Amino acid sequence: MTATLARPAVLVADDQPDVRTSLHLALKCAGFDAQMADSPEAVLTAIAGRRYDVVLMDLNYARDTTSGGEGLDLLPRIKALDQDLPVVAMTAWATIDIAIEAMRRGAGDFVLKPWDNATLVKTVSAQAQIRRDRNGRNEAQALRTRDLDGARRVQSRLQPQNLPRLATLECAAQCHEAGAVGGDGYDFIDLGAGRLAVALGDVSGKGMPGALLWAHLQATLRAQATALGRDLPGVIEAVNRLFFAATAPEHFATLFLGVYEDASRRLRYINCGHNAPLLIRANGTRESLGSTSPALGLMEEWTPREAGVDLHPGDTLLIYSDGVTEARRLQGGGDIADGAEFGEERLAAALARRRREAVAGLPASLLAEVEAFAGPEPQDDRTIVLLQVRP
Repeated sequence: MTATLARPAVLVADDQPDVRTSLHLALKCAGFDAQMADSPEAVLTAIAGRRYDVVLMDLNYARDTTSGGEGLDLLPRIKALDQDLPVVAMTAWATIDIAIEAMRRGAGDFVLKPWDNATLVKTVSAQAQIRRDRNGRNEAQALRTRDLDGARRVQSRLQPQNLPRLATLECAAQCHEAGAVGGDGYDFIDLGAGRLAVALGDVSGKGMPGALLWAHLQATLRAQATALGRDLPGVIEAVNRLFFAATAPEHFATLFLGVYEDASRRLRYINCGHNAPLLIRANGTRESLGSTSPALGLMEEWTPREAGVDLHPGDTLLIYSDGVTEARRLQGGGDIADGAEFGEERLAAALARRRREAVAGLPASLLAEVEAFAGPEPQDDRTIVLLQVRP
């Protein structure tokens, strides 16, 4: 690494001392850190011991031979030690076909003997720059991967690590991001005294921008937790003002936020432009908890409207993001057209088929059905939160 950041390091391999001396002087005067090797074994030892930007090597190492076999055999051994190390082959006019064969086997370029110093330096410089450019891209990619891995770990820790336990309610949730991180998010907030706040949000945008906005929205909601149980509209009004002030005009978020009370089995909620959750009653009938207020961040001031619903033993509430119902079938088949959406009807039917399954596994099972319909690569973040009233 030090050599790469300072002078480009070149390993010169030739069995003739006078050739090595001439090449050393030419490369040193051009600003290279030139090191010498006189045999294939010395080449491999040198590469194993330090990092080089390019190897400049003769293809013949036995006196009076022009087959190039030793050099051709050396190439894969070099690549086994350092896959990305550029190699420049040296050959005479009479053996130019061997140099071309060397390029087929992985050499980056060749130089003819007797050589012209200017041409040699230009060729070696070009190959060294390829190494540096490739290394820069790899380092940049490694940094991006490291940052995304860190963001993924942070986002996973922001999700509830333990499911809430209530006397009358079972809860489960699952989130599949379209990328390393995403703009969907859910939360369970214990309000004490048998009360639980449940949130599912979908922030405009995917990837890192969406993840940052969801983290901001989640933190804002949690900061208002003490007021959630007594003044749900007031909390949403404050959250909207804060979200509006902290985001660009093109950003917004849909949010379903509900507060469930164990004693009454009643759910008070505000739906800010979010997909209408599906409420499947114990007798199989279906209701929707539609939007009651605008999406967050669109306007600085508006008055939220609270709604409520009584839940009964055996009722199931399915809250989901639009990535679930808008998942498209990319290749049609059977009676399903190409481009068809999974849709609310298929989601409700999937839940009806699986209502007897354990609640903890239901979100994953439903998302698996979406994946089977649309394919393994999510086109958008997909999140499901499921609440089921105990018998």
